[in-house]
Amino acid sequence: MGSVRVLSRSGEPFEDRVEAGCMLAGALDEYRGVNAVVLGVPRGGMVLAWELARRLGAQTDLVLARKLGAPGNPELAIGSVSEDGRAFIHDEAVALTGASREYIRMEKERAMTEIARRAGRYRQVCPRVGIAGRNVLLTDDGVATGSTMEAAAWAVRRDNPAKVVIALPVAPEDTLRRLAKGVDEVVCLRCPPCFQSVGQFYRLFEQVEDEALLALLEACTRERSR
Repeated sequence: MGSVRVLSRSGEPFEDRVEAGCMLAGALDEYRGVNAVVLGVPRGGMVLAWELARRLGAQTDLVLARKLGAPGNPELAIGSVSEDGRAFIHDEAVALTGASREYIRMEKERAMTEIARRAGRYRQVCPRVGIAGRNVLLTDDGVATGSTMEAAAWAVRRDNPAKVVIALPVAPEDTLRRLAKGVDEVVCLRCPPCFQSVGQFYRLFEQVEDEALLALLEACTRERSR
């Protein structure tokens, strides 16, 4: 199990995702100049990823992994599928939920359809970055249940990075503890005792539209070529 580093129990809201990213970068200075890659969970997580990468001198990419939801409880992850189609199945979760092989096959097909849809648009402007042997920082604008982030971490692990760190502005403590089981470290700026949704901890929490995300991905690609 990886370590969990919580910087504050405050419930004070961030102004927006940019401020959260700036503050989070300050807590991750040890990853500056260590061949790091910052992977954002689209869409809001890419705003954080861009801010982190700019301040840490890292490369940026998005992670298109999708969770496989449990029967009757799609928020509970029983596995994940990576962008290249490889699946990670959490055997304990499968046993607890009674997911059949046929159900898992159908969930994988559903997940791959969504990944293909996103990749068809996003990868035109932002080719994948190799992460084997590198330090990977996985980020989002916050998590509640953490199942999507958990699935992303499972998928990233299959590409043999040197280290996987989940970096978040805000999350509930029980979620952080669970996420730490699958990565080397979890870093979270704020872990408030009363948590209802990620949006309650931002004064500005507008949806990131595809057009804005594509513009951000283009900027990431330009930055790589410098």
